[in-house]
Amino acid sequence: MIDLYTWTTPNGRKVSIMLEELGVEYNVHSIDISKDEQFAPDFLKIAPNNRIPAIVDHDTGVQMMETGAIMLYLSEKYGKFMPAGDERWAAIEWLMWQMGGIGPMLGQVHHFVKYNPGKSEYAEERYSKEAKRLYGVLDRRLEGRDFMVGAGRGEYSITDMATWPWTSRFDWQKIDLNEFPNVKDWYVRIAERPAVQRGYQIPKYVTDIPMP
Repeated sequence: MIDLYTWTTPNGRKVSIMLEELGVEYNVHSIDISKDEQFAPDFLKIAPNNRIPAIVDHDTGVQMMETGAIMLYLSEKYGKFMPAGDERWAAIEWLMWQMGGIGPMLGQVHHFVKYNPGKSEYAEERYSKEAKRLYGVLDRRLEGRDFMVGAGRGEYSITDMATWPWTSRFDWQKIDLNEFPNVKDWYVRIAERPAVQRGYQIPKYVTDIPMP
């Protein structure tokens, strides 16, 4: 049995979506970051960086923080959602792109554009411009593809699961998905998956999945 410690953020939803896609049983522990519960001593023992999500796998004794590591661990444990051969490295490459680009940069857009508009014109312009650049990178990557990596038109993988939750806040980022038609098609394709719809509402319902 896996214990998942999470909250209703893009990073949290990465792992809950993956667990739903895997169809495995897991226990959910809410870590309400609006109440600073991520700083509780018991959670610190599991996640030394005080960030959600984290897991404890009671089958193996593994406890782990950081979404990229968690998703790689789960894909290896269950043998799913990781392409084979050279495409495996493409999956890891684009997973690292999400962790180093899409995640932190769109997070800054949320901070300055969504929550603190008018505080810093420079920051709003800088991160909004970077967000559009990253959406453009993703749009070009998805040209002729259904998913981000994999042979042919691609196959659904942890790379899509890691990237999609950040794009699900396109409205917070003031992104018009019509400007990125390949991203839009990919976004809707994933949003319609039942496991994604379930995982999006972990640990609680906040809103329906935004649709363009």
